[in-house]
Amino acid sequence: MPPGLAGRLVVSCQALPGEPLHGPQFMAQMAVAAHSGGAAAVRINGPADIAAVRMAVPLPVIGLWKDGEDGPYITPTLEHALAVAEAGADVVALDGTGRPRPDGRTLAETIEALHARGIPVMADVATLEEGLAAAAAGADLVGTTLSGYTPDSPDQAGPDLALVRALAECLDVPVVAEGRIATPDEAAAALAAGAHTVVVGGAITRPAALTARFATALATARTAPEDQP
Repeated sequence: MPPGLAGRLVVSCQALPGEPLHGPQFMAQMAVAAHSGGAAAVRINGPADIAAVRMAVPLPVIGLWKDGEDGPYITPTLEHALAVAEAGADVVALDGTGRPRPDGRTLAETIEALHARGIPVMADVATLEEGLAAAAAGADLVGTTLSGYTPDSPDQAGPDLALVRALAECLDVPVVAEGRIATPDEAAAALAAGAHTVVVGGAITRPAALTARFATALATARTAPEDQP
């Protein structure tokens, strides 16, 4: 894995089609802003964005490729993973759950093929069992990215710190805390739970969603009944 990530922040710079900042030029500038703010690495979606960010900042890039909506959609095949690496990612992040991969390869077979090319792998998982299996399959890092987004994982508003703690206690590979980390205090709590590094995305890099939070809060305040004396 890239050096220098222990105890530090990784910023996930991603914008999906239809979002105002979608596009390589915007994500490159978002990565520049993250770098200026002290990020130790960035997590980037899609070969075009990865290539643009690679040229814009000297930070390590954790690359992925979201493709599809159901089942494994984070770098779902070996072909996706190789394209991510070819675009300039230092680490390839992929779905590390037990769900069948579209190309028919097992997680272990995919990781073995990437390792044969010298490509480190981060496995995004949702449960402790998946994390254990991903590490056994050869993953270099295991992240809690998918907790709360699969039927087998708990639905919760905040980060799954219990999973971070359980993985950190059981695994010899670094654990990456990721998913619904909304505040600096939650990021610090993830480190205290045993995370090697912490990924924060929407709380930093999605201004439309952040604006909506403030607008909703003010709208609620305007319509709330006044306290009675």
